[in-house]
Amino acid sequence: MKNTFRNPILSGCYPDPSICRAGDDFYLVTSTFEYFPGLPIFHSRDLVHWRQIGHALTRESQLPLQEVHSSGGLYAPTIRYHNGTFTIINTLVGGKAQSGNFIVTATDPAGPWSEPFWLDGADGIDPSLFFDADGRTWYVGSRMALNSQFEGHTEVWLQELDLQAMRLIGEPLVLWEGALKGARWAEAPHIYKIGGYYYLLIAEGGTGQHHAVTVARSKNVAGPYEANPGNPILSHRHLGLDYPIVGTGHADLFDTPSGEWWAVLLGMRPYGGYYYNLGRETFLVPVRWEEDWPVFSPGTGKVEFEYRVPNLPQQPWPQTPARDDFDADSLALQWNALRASPERFASLSERPGFLRLRLQPESLAENASPSFIGRRQQHIHFSAQTEFEFSPASSNECAGLAVTQSPDFHYLFVVTLQGEPVVQLIKRTAGVEEILARVPISIPRIRLKVEAREQDYGFYYADKAGDWQALLEGVDGRILSTPVAGGFLGAYLGMYASSNGQASNNRADFDWFEYAELPQS
Repeated sequence: MKNTFRNPILSGCYPDPSICRAGDDFYLVTSTFEYFPGLPIFHSRDLVHWRQIGHALTRESQLPLQEVHSSGGLYAPTIRYHNGTFTIINTLVGGKAQSGNFIVTATDPAGPWSEPFWLDGADGIDPSLFFDADGRTWYVGSRMALNSQFEGHTEVWLQELDLQAMRLIGEPLVLWEGALKGARWAEAPHIYKIGGYYYLLIAEGGTGQHHAVTVARSKNVAGPYEANPGNPILSHRHLGLDYPIVGTGHADLFDTPSGEWWAVLLGMRPYGGYYYNLGRETFLVPVRWEEDWPVFSPGTGKVEFEYRVPNLPQQPWPQTPARDDFDADSLALQWNALRASPERFASLSERPGFLRLRLQPESLAENASPSFIGRRQQHIHFSAQTEFEFSPASSNECAGLAVTQSPDFHYLFVVTLQGEPVVQLIKRTAGVEEILARVPISIPRIRLKVEAREQDYGFYYADKAGDWQALLEGVDGRILSTPVAGGFLGAYLGMYASSNGQASNNRADFDWFEYAELPQS
């Protein structure tokens, strides 16, 4: 076994990580915004090898995402284990039917998880729970400061939570507004009791280049809290936009059975300039305690690409196959839909061995639930390909591949009808669509492929297996990055079908989908 590991431990759009330990097992959850199902649950025994075991929110009754705006939805979950129960507390932003902070519970982290308990009076975002040794439970979160004086002026606040009634009790208390004078976006708070102190760990500076981890401590959970004179205890804000890891922050602290301390946090890997198509990813750093303060990444104070492995028995998991042949009874855990369950428009049983997408009027250009089954882009160099059967009946019908960051920034690589069947590439930038290329193609069986080498994306098609032809190469991938498209997401890619505003009984049958990392050369 190797004695070092590589960061990130979760590549692709896995931001806002939170972690808990149950005995020898570690469980991690991240934000998912408008994607369904919500909140992937990962399991590890060595902190290096992770496997997804489920999602916390798998039913539409748990997750009312209808019409949620892009980069709305589920923000910054916290997962905790206490007295045999796993608890996740989370925020739903921009929901039409329901918004705010809620709690779900489970005895098995793989699920099923409970229906949400919505918390009245829990203003703001980024909630966390702290279970104190005296049996009391505390809610801690971030909200706009009551005496807000500037943009991003937030405060971290605390209130007791009655776990039986699932309601806040007592009076709310403001704990901290961050370490920096005039700190913007003091958020992502977690409280821990370690030794004789309560520690309040937060993020501040926003989720971009100025993101940072700061900490304060108190002898009393309600404060007053003193700031660490070494704050920020982790930040890459001073290293420049060309540093290979940027935007580090939003940390969660934990210990191992052997007594080591570690933290998970988010960061971005820009490439081809200050662009990060993979979104915010999950990193792991060692922590050491000195004079009753945590020291993150001792010796360098930076998130490194490589560290020694934790002092734990290494346990790799079986690799997820690159190809999904859609032979299972349910979709594999890497797949997501937008704002609704894929059961609304997709089937693995109507034609066994195929994923059938029924054409719907909704498109990827709307805050809707189009027929899209996608997965995260997880590598700077990758190849994604599929083989499917589709016979468009009109020019408004299309099916194929999509590479998307938001409704206003994406690529559609689809088969449609323009007097004759064609495959075409559509670029949508800031809400404006442009057809980049189009060629006739034989139907109904088609293969499509997308390859990326850094910010150069290539789009290929084949009428016959293996007979690849380039439709267009050197296509600009930067529109799939937050610095161009805005929001909080990384790029997703997958299978797509739409009738673009018209009623349709048509469908597209996908035989397989394959995603793999490409060599850097």
